Amino acid sequence: MTEPSTRLWVDFVGERYDIPDGGTGLTIGREADLSIDDNPYLHRVFLTITEEFGLWWLSNTGTLLSATVTDATGQVQAWLAPGAKLPIVFETMHVIFSAGSTTYDFTIHSAEDYYNTSSAATTTAGTTTMMPVTLTSSQRLLVLALSEHVLRPSQPGRGVIPTSAEAAARLGWAMTTFNRKLDNVCDKLDKLGVQGLRGGKGNLATSRRSRLVEYAVASRLVSVDDLTLLDGPHGE
Repeated sequence: MTEPSTRLWVDFVGERYDIPDGGTGLTIGREADLSIDDNPYLHRVFLTITEEFGLWWLSNTGTLLSATVTDATGQVQAWLAPGAKLPIVFETMHVIFSAGSTTYDFTIHSAEDYYNTSSAATTTAGTTTMMPVTLTSSQRLLVLALSEHVLRPSQPGRGVIPTSAEAAARLGWAMTTFNRKLDNVCDKLDKLGVQGLRGGKGNLATSRRSRLVEYAVASRLVSVDDLTLLDGPHGE
């Protein structure tokens, strides 16, 4: 009997999860085909990868959490809110999301050139080709302080986002200074079209910090190489 072919697979902390053609797809969550973690803030089934209309789709089946999805370059970015789905149209897609104070990431790979779509191609609904973002030196330090444990995690595939007080202490800033700069960074990115950063009802500080870290890491706004800046002077 011929084994089903596999055009798509997921890489999570170095482990490969094949998704055979014609199969039932793959579920991702706390109690799923790909069991991410026993984190109680993570949905039992958060994301699904299924084949429909001749394409593979990534769907958010959760009710509270969102995910950030980018192509291999980080130039094309989508915010996958609860109930949303998007076709997997790139050869490599990175997925990053937060549950509570922990951020996770995995990568979706395709073996076919069909998915090797240029980032200049027309994007799907909810997907944005982001404009270059220019941060001041202190704004970059703030983003790095929040992203440090995600960029350099103690456990592969997961990193903890610090509280505002912890990040402010890391930089030696007063809370008023930290909060003002956090507002400025979020306002700047919101004006450029980055979703999930605007304050308001139901948008708590924790989710705003998580979304900022997801976007900054996924879009390569900050990288591991930038972490050396945290060892220098942190004044304005």
